[in-house]
Amino acid sequence: MEKIASFTVDHIHLLPGVYVSRKDKVGEETVTSFDLRFTRPNVEPAMENAPMHAIEHLAATFLRNDTEWKERILYFGPMGCRTGFYLLLKGDLESRDIQELLLSCFSFISDFEGEIPGATEHDCGNFRDMNLPVAKWWSKKYCQDVLQHLSYDNTHYPA
Repeated sequence: MEKIASFTVDHIHLLPGVYVSRKDKVGEETVTSFDLRFTRPNVEPAMENAPMHAIEHLAATFLRNDTEWKERILYFGPMGCRTGFYLLLKGDLESRDIQELLLSCFSFISDFEGEIPGATEHDCGNFRDMNLPVAKWWSKKYCQDVLQHLSYDNTHYPA
């Protein structure tokens, strides 16, 4: 079998960032898949499941309620390697197009207080596996270290 595109990315030189992973045509619509990379693969430790799960619930809720973007949000979820998340949006977009949206989203998570949306036995298949304090820490770090400093090197995959 042929390697899929995401397995051809140079993970040795990949930095935390916001990358366009792929663009697909679905009918007349373009769907842009973003790679929201939180850690440097195989260099920094992978994220733990519990904070990733909390981020998933909070980001998905925030994004699907954002007045400007909610109609374009298709999916937000974790990478299996636990180094970040995928965000799929309707539209032919680039990393800088979503910088403000991501800053708002991850600032919301860094400041979040209260019950995590959907974190109940009724609403989630693994509701006990959440860690809000660490999710807040990761979100703040991503805002400060990545989203506020987007550059060519952390928005374009290494050659």
